[in-house]
Formats: sequence, C-alpha cells, structure tokens
Amino acid sequence: MPQSHEPTARPTACIALADGTLFFGHGFGATGETVAELCFNTAMTGYQEIMTDPSYAGQVVTFTFPHIGNVGVNPEDDEAAEPVAAGMVVKWDPTAPSNWRAAEELTAWLTRRGRIGIGGLDTRRLTRAIRQQGAPHVALAHDPSGNFDVAALVAKARAWSGLVGLDLAKDVTCAQSYRWDETRWAWPEGYTRREGDGLRVVAIDYGAKRNILRCLASAGCDVTVLPASATAEDVLALNPEGVFLSNGPGDPAATGEYAVPMIQGVLKHDLPLFGICLGHQMLALALGAKTIKMNHGHHGANHPVKDIESGKVEITSMNHGFAVDSQTLPSGVVETHVSLFDGSNCGIRIADRPVFSVQHHPEASPGPQDSFYLFERFAQAMRARRAA
Repeated sequence: MPQSHEPTARPTACIALADGTLFFGHGFGATGETVAELCFNTAMTGYQEIMTDPSYAGQVVTFTFPHIGNVGVNPEDDEAAEPVAAGMVVKWDPTAPSNWRAAEELTAWLTRRGRIGIGGLDTRRLTRAIRQQGAPHVALAHDPSGNFDVAALVAKARAWSGLVGLDLAKDVTCAQSYRWDETRWAWPEGYTRREGDGLRVVAIDYGAKRNILRCLASAGCDVTVLPASATAEDVLALNPEGVFLSNGPGDPAATGEYAVPMIQGVLKHDLPLFGICLGHQMLALALGAKTIKMNHGHHGANHPVKDIESGKVEITSMNHGFAVDSQTLPSGVVETHVSLFDGSNCGIRIADRPVFSVQHHPEASPGPQDSFYLFERFAQAMRARRAA
C-alpha cells in the first residue's frame, strides 16, 4: 500500500514515486515540477560538481550525506555551464555556507539556475527503497503555498518513459567545436593555461566534465573538443595523435547508434584512444560488447575498483546507471578493472594496442589521486607513437 511521509510543518515540496509512494518536505530553489529517474549519491563533498555533471541529465539526486550547502557554490566548481541534474533531495535543508571560496548560497544558485530541491526527507529510507526496488521514476514538485495534486504527480511519474532507449548526449553536447587549454586547479594560482606545443587530442563531447578536459591539458594535451555527432572523417581531419571519448548521460545503446560507427572508423587507424564513463561504454559497444541497465547504478565518491593487472585497489568516483556486460567482451579485449562492490566491469583495453577505457571518473579526485595515472598512460602512448 503506498505510504505518505509528511513532516509536521506544512510541506512546500513533494516527491511522488511511480508506485504511488509520496514524500513531503521543504522546498528550496526553483518552483515548479520536474519528472526524472531518482538515484542516490554517497559522496561527502562535491554537490555542486554533481549537480552540474552532464551525466546526471534526466535524474534527481538524493544526497545521502546530510551537510549539503555548507561550502556554498562558486563559478570555478561548475562542471558545465548550467546545472544538468533535474533536482536534489536532502535530509537537512541547505545550511549557510562557511567556506572562503563560497561566492553564493546553494539555494539562491538553484533558484537562479531553475533547479528544484526538497529537504527534510528520510533519505536513508529513500535510499533503501532505491537499492531494493531499483531507481524509480519520480515527479518532484515545489510550491510555496503547499498545493499539490498528488494523483497527477504520480500519474506523471508513471507516464515518464525512463532512460532506457534515451539518447541524452545530443542534449548536453557542445554546439560546435572549441579548443581547451585550462589546466587543473592548484594552490595558490588556481586555474592556469597550458603553454607550448602539446599532444594533439580530439575529445568527443558526450557531456564532458570540465575537469576531465583540465586533466588532459595538464597531461600535456592540446585539446580540440568536437560534438557527439562528429564523424570519423571529422575527427581524422584534425590529424589527432590521440582520441578521447567523454562521459555523458542516457542509454549508451541509443547514443551508440551514431557514436559506434565513428569510433569504429577511428579504430581503423593506429591511434591511442581513451574513454571515460559513457565513453567507456561507447568503446565497448564499438568493439562488439553489450551494455545493460543496472538496478540502481553506481553514484558516489567511495567506490573501490580493482586494477586486475596490477592488483591495486583505487578509491574512485562513479556515476553510471548502465554498465558494460563483461560476459560479452570479444576475444582480444581484456577486462582491466572491476568494481569491488558488485564485480561489474570498470575497465577494458585492446590486448595489443593503446586503446583503453574505464567506467569510473579518474579526474574526480576521491582517492585523491589513485586514478590520475590513466591520463599519463594516454599521454605516454601518444608520445611513444610520436617517437616511433
């Protein structure tokens, strides 16, 4: 029987699950309604980066860590020009910021950016529901007057088609090609620019996080970013020394309709290739493997991943609701990384070529530097090719 979870104070926000379960709380940020998939994220920091990560398109994020808003927001920490996640769910209402880098309060930022938040919920119970039943479709509403047509909200959640079969990369990719030379943030300079000749890299933007591009620049790459719809001819016309496939949202099989032919065309040339997250899934599809929808996905900054070849365990950041089915990897493609939470695939490489990818986010620094070697591995492969 659907249950209602309502606080004593008059609620100003409601989240309705497709099974009819209702949660009431305090609304903040923008007003209105949104329909999306509900996921949970276990990271203790980085809520601004999470909300602006293009991979969260079509998702409302439940934060299991209660202290949200405590460091405020600032323009330097955006991973994209605008927030992409549909909304946020928190245990406690966002607190006033207490951080020297804070430029704005989270609630004001959400309001200005058109994103809905709901606080005062039992996020532990909501997270258990997601884990046990799978990521549900939800409708999230914020009305300061507290007037909710709950039947209509449940109907909207039930009617939403979901992420399976949905190509969202086309919605978050860049509109046109651009160059990137900003490097990783460092004290006391902050962000700086890479100088001099670099390794020519073409990065395909399926929803690229800015910090990935910074890590490529810091590894010595001269990066040119192309839209997700770029063809192999578009890529090769830039005479790259390496090709990078970015993270992104949605169903990889749907994006693969146009991405796979491009990757297969590039693979005909002896070029180093590196993929992250959706880019990892795109490479796997191009090599003949399959992807599957996960029950509730991996979202957080405390995910242990084992490098099978070295035996090293890396603490990684994850954000994916689909995974590469390791049972479908073809001959000549080696599984390199696995999740120690559930054994799912987290990395592959071609046995005799500098072509590799990982499911986790090596740029996100949860370890904090456990996975940075992957960017240097990509750069070394290009340098070796240049020297040959």
